[in-house]
Amino acid sequence: MRFLHISDLHLGKVIHGVSMLENGDQPHWVDRFLALAEELRPQAVVIAGDVYDRSSPSGAAVELLSRLVQGLADLGVSVLLTAGNHDSGQRLAFARDILARQKVHIAGSVERELVSVPLSDDFGPVVFRLMPYVFPAAVAQVLEDDAIRDYDTAVRRLLAAQELDPAVRNVIVAHQNVTAFGAEAPRGGSESAVGGVGQVDFTAFDAFDYAALGHVHAAYPVGREAVRYAGSPMCYHFNETRQAAKGPVLVELGPKGTPPRITTLEIPPLHPMRELRGPFEELRDRELAGDRRGEYLRLVITDRPMTPEISDLFQGLAEQRGSVLMERVSEYRRFGEDVSGTDPETARAKPVEELFADFFTDRSGSEPEEADVALLHEAGELLRSRPADPRQRTGVDAETAEALLRFLLRREGAEI
Repeated sequence: MRFLHISDLHLGKVIHGVSMLENGDQPHWVDRFLALAEELRPQAVVIAGDVYDRSSPSGAAVELLSRLVQGLADLGVSVLLTAGNHDSGQRLAFARDILARQKVHIAGSVERELVSVPLSDDFGPVVFRLMPYVFPAAVAQVLEDDAIRDYDTAVRRLLAAQELDPAVRNVIVAHQNVTAFGAEAPRGGSESAVGGVGQVDFTAFDAFDYAALGHVHAAYPVGREAVRYAGSPMCYHFNETRQAAKGPVLVELGPKGTPPRITTLEIPPLHPMRELRGPFEELRDRELAGDRRGEYLRLVITDRPMTPEISDLFQGLAEQRGSVLMERVSEYRRFGEDVSGTDPETARAKPVEELFADFFTDRSGSEPEEADVALLHEAGELLRSRPADPRQRTGVDAETAEALLRFLLRREGAEI
């Protein structure tokens, strides 16, 4: 049996103000993926969570998913889709019983009995089980077991409640932070919040012939070859440019007991991401001599502050070549200066919001927005007015905490 494993589509993703949907990146990928599916004719496509970038997706994002699913249905390919932590399980699973008749199977919320989809080939049945993103509290509720407090226990108890036939080939589709003996792969950027949260050891999936994972944007096996992340379809952060080439994972299952054949099939992005890092003159000369076009760029100057002149030079080059300069940063620091370029004594005398403004201007070459300065001022006031005794301190109100979180994520090119 052949099936394609994909995950973390994040339809509707916006990076540094550029919509991956409106700028054509995600529609381009969907078209290329459908062409690949038409060529390979797999029996199924498994989508291991984070279909959308937010729980309330835009109409355009919903329409693009519809186009993907309809295209696969027209090819006669079964679609097996599970909700990730970015998705609203209830919205995603709307009309799932009707869709199942068209071979589109969706698991939106955690239930005692996972959505089970039996398929077959010349070697017999293959049973796919779809496990949406697991919170321990949700599993404790459906299994009526208040002792379930951590993610690893939650996943193991939920899987133990399923009636697996060990004589047939079993595949699990899951969206979790899966590790090997507690060791995590390096990650960052758009997935930095994943690290250390909700770890599940790969041995939880020992009963399965293949575990199709989502949640981490890099593609790699965890613990054994058949427990595998497919990764995101394209780079959603400049840190992800360090990862291996991205693309769907083709899985070929042979007879029970034989290892699956696993191949990554690259789909080149519409706009490749690239980081320009180094001394100003070296970068200037190299980019003037080159002619790469249609890219998303991050500029990192290492030997001097970011000035408007430097910013304008690279901005102009990018525009001439149909590229987008998404981010400009200086990592230059004089000896004895703190990160804002201010000597330590002066830094200690400055309010936290002014230090932030200095840091932001130094790194980006532009002033922070007025709304952001007001938000940081409010955070500074909260910090300055808190009691010295930790026992007398009260928490930040939810609205302020959410605003601060949105601000920090926006600066990372992410969303919540």
